[in-house]
Amino acid sequence: MKKVISLLYLLSTPLLSQDILPLRERASLIDQIQKERIEKLLPKLMEEQDIDVWVMITREYNEDPIVKTLLPPTWLNARRRTILVFSKTENGIDPVAISRYNFGKNIRSIWNKEQQPNQWKALSDYIVSQNPKKIGVNMSEYYGIVDGLAKTDYDGLIQALPSKYQKRIVSAETLGVRWIETRTSLEMKLYSQLIEITHKIIEEAFSTKVITPGVTKTNDVVWWMREKVLNLGLETWFHPTVDIQRSGQSDLYGFDGKPKFDTITPGDLVHCDFGITYLTLNTDCQELAYVLKPNEIEAPQFLKDALAEGNLVQDFLTDNFKKGRTGNETLKTAIKESKKVGLRPQIYTHPLGLYGHSAGTTFGMWDSQEGVNGSGDHPLYENTVYAIELNAKVYIDEWNKDIRIMLEEAGYFGPKGFRYVNGRQKDLILIGGKSNHLE
Repeated sequence: MKKVISLLYLLSTPLLSQDILPLRERASLIDQIQKERIEKLLPKLMEEQDIDVWVMITREYNEDPIVKTLLPPTWLNARRRTILVFSKTENGIDPVAISRYNFGKNIRSIWNKEQQPNQWKALSDYIVSQNPKKIGVNMSEYYGIVDGLAKTDYDGLIQALPSKYQKRIVSAETLGVRWIETRTSLEMKLYSQLIEITHKIIEEAFSTKVITPGVTKTNDVVWWMREKVLNLGLETWFHPTVDIQRSGQSDLYGFDGKPKFDTITPGDLVHCDFGITYLTLNTDCQELAYVLKPNEIEAPQFLKDALAEGNLVQDFLTDNFKKGRTGNETLKTAIKESKKVGLRPQIYTHPLGLYGHSAGTTFGMWDSQEGVNGSGDHPLYENTVYAIELNAKVYIDEWNKDIRIMLEEAGYFGPKGFRYVNGRQKDLILIGGKSNHLE
């Protein structure tokens, strides 16, 4: 316990490169995160979904995405054929591995190959000993993250089980989604730090330390962000983008499919899409900056007003977050209410957590504004995190064109409702000036 407290204390300090945890300490903390999730979260989820035994079968370099969320921090991949079984008991969950090795510190191996050389028979014997009514496996039509059981391994399971138990196999789709989407209290303490790191990298990228107006290209900033993350000992889960909207340019950047290698000049509205991976969690953030012209000390009012419209669309979305309401229902209401006051919204908000584009409730896609089959029908649960990703199209008289205010920020939905994990952008970052843009 003292170790965890000391690590959390370190994470609460201001970000410097030396404040990112060394790998050994990260491993210790990840063990604690996984232990909490297995011992405290999983029993509730298996009871909620009425599944008695959850079976995961995977192989080295072809990992089931859910198994990846359980990989011990000293394992970079599964080994040989790795089989995990979580059994519901009177005292919670019994996590075991039908594998040659213990699966890290939290899941013990119960397979003695010398006594039972056949791994499939060992799995079958253990399942039969538990006499489950429902055996969950990772198969899903709508969620790739929860569709990790390969055909070969499914066939092996079916062939090994007595017919009586074959009939008890069910899809663990909802259980898998709930495992992926649900955040623990420890994870939420860490999440705030991840978002702070993300914000600080963006703020530094959108400064004259990185950008020399008239010289620096958008792609220069992209690669600076990649190098910054690497130098901090972190990872990006997707290649960042940086793009520009400006007067006299007809295309809508970020949606035109064209290269974004423009030179950044005074008067530009600059946008980025950026996220990092750290301590098993992911961030996904889009922010906007304005490049000050000579003698300017603030952004034009018309761009400030445009950003305010983007914030209003955010409010119409998140004000409609209600426990049990589906993503499609929320999307429909948010778009209707936004349009009623004259806004032109486009909403494509997704779950965020153990994966960047994670499993859980989805609120539209940029090309599916009427709703999303499957993930859009998933109800909103508490203790979940979302990338509140959307845009508002705004006509700018001074530029004689439409622009898009593209925003993305991590938000948490819990027992007390919705909140942003670590603030959201309500003022433009000023390149060439000082700004305090988060509120």
